[in-house]
This record gives sequence, structure tokens and C-alpha cells, in this order.
Amino acid sequence: MGLPVRADIGHARAAILGLPFDCGTDPYRTGSRFGPAAIREASQQLNPHHWESGRDPLAALGAVDAGDAAVVPGDIEVSQPAIEAAVAAIAARGAVPVSLGGDGAIALPEMRALGRHHADLVTVHIDAHTDAYPMEGHNTATSFTRAVEEGLIDPRRSFQIGMRGFNMMPGVRAHALALGYTVVSLEALFETGVDRVFAGVRRKIGRRPVYLCFDLDVFDPSVAPGVCSPCFGGATAREGLAMLDACAGLNIVGVSVNTLCPPHDPTGVTALLAATVTLDCLRLVAERRAAA
Repeated sequence: MGLPVRADIGHARAAILGLPFDCGTDPYRTGSRFGPAAIREASQQLNPHHWESGRDPLAALGAVDAGDAAVVPGDIEVSQPAIEAAVAAIAARGAVPVSLGGDGAIALPEMRALGRHHADLVTVHIDAHTDAYPMEGHNTATSFTRAVEEGLIDPRRSFQIGMRGFNMMPGVRAHALALGYTVVSLEALFETGVDRVFAGVRRKIGRRPVYLCFDLDVFDPSVAPGVCSPCFGGATAREGLAMLDACAGLNIVGVSVNTLCPPHDPTGVTALLAATVTLDCLRLVAERRAAA
């Protein structure tokens, strides 16, 4: 969207950070390393002024593009410290890091960095999958398991929203609940109502700092085909953006828009949706800061 590119973010209150990393969700859906470039390219089609308020969140936040972290796709040992350092550098300046993924493995080093700068960190994780599987190691399925084990977040006040479909092993839902997360399936979300569920989210979280992790496969593949783990029965574009609207008022200190996989969508519509989600997240941050 034409933001100035600055390694030193200065007095910006939000900074875009590319995390062009993937470790491969499965052998057939690699390519999320190309996500940041695709989102930046698609963002040129967007306009900055919100239709209702007329405000430009980019201008309100003095937002900048901090470039890409020095990751090496497929190399977790090199990339996790690089992601953590890049996110921490933005957070240390009092700005909100807004990352462009990259697959779900980027979430763990992001939470490590944010947890160092924000006590009582919690998560609102919007995704088709919990990424909190009962597995060893570091991959796209374990970020939110390791985060609890490392004490990076408070799971008792953290939410996983949008889960559905089938998993590669049994006990995934039970494991997330045992870790302490509140898990809301997509079916339960729409049965109860987005506004009602997120009103409960806001009550339980209060003023605590929030890491908002938005995995694009919460959307149905009919509107977002270019994701790492497509799962049918997902949200429409309108429903997914309504979830973001319902996050208004949360104290968002870090944002991740991840799991875009451009090679699987030659139309580019998923990248454009990802850019829209990113801009909407910046709007939430700007509105919260204006109201504070």
C-alpha cells in the first residue's frame, strides 16, 4: 500500500514484517514462503480509508514496512531466532508488529518475542486447526502446544476459534482443552453467534495484551483456495471479516496473518483477501489506540 520501507521504524506505532518461511505443511502444499511478497503486491489494489469512519489506519499509526526477517525456508533452527529477533525489535520500540506469513510455524517465535515485552500475554487464534497437537518437535501443528509448555501465554484466557473438519491424529481437541485453551469450533461460533462469542472473549481477556493470529484457512477454499491446509466448510469472506470486526476493543500487541500459499492460487484472490485482513487488523489497532 505504498508504506515507507524502513529498517529503523522510528516512531511508527505499527510495522509490517514479512516472514517468508515455511517448513512444509505436507509434501504437496509448500509455498507459503512466497506469502509476504504476494500480500504486498495485492495490497496495491486496496484503498486506505475505512468506509464508515473515513479514517486511514496507516496514517493514524504512522505505519511502515520493516521488510523481511532473515529467515531460511525449511530451516527452523536458523529461522526461529531470526523471527523472534525481528518481532522483538519492533515490540521494543512500542510498536505493534504485523507479520505476513509464512506458515503456522512462525507463531511460536512471535509469541516468544511478544511474551518478553508483554506480561500476561494471551492469544486469539482464528484458524481451522488448533496448531496445538499432541506431538513433539517444532512444526505447523505444534506452535500453540510449545507456547503453553514454555509459559509464553496464559492459556486459561486464550481462545482458539474456527476449528473444523478432520485431523491427522486423534485427541487434538482434547489436547487443546487440556492445555487450557477455550476452543470454539466454527459450527459452535455460528450457532451461538459471532457477536455473542466475541463478547465473551472480550470479557474474559479484559485489558490483557493480545497476540491476534489469523490463519487464512479459517476461510472456505471457495473464497481462499491458496492456503497451506484447505478445509471445506469454512467461513465466507464476509463471515471471516466479521470475526475481525468482533475483535474491536482488544488490546492487540501483535498480529500474524499467515498460511497464504500463492502457488496454489493463480488468480491471486487469496492474496488480496489476506491483504484485506491485514488492513483490517491495522484498523483494529488504530481504533483501540484512538480510544485509549
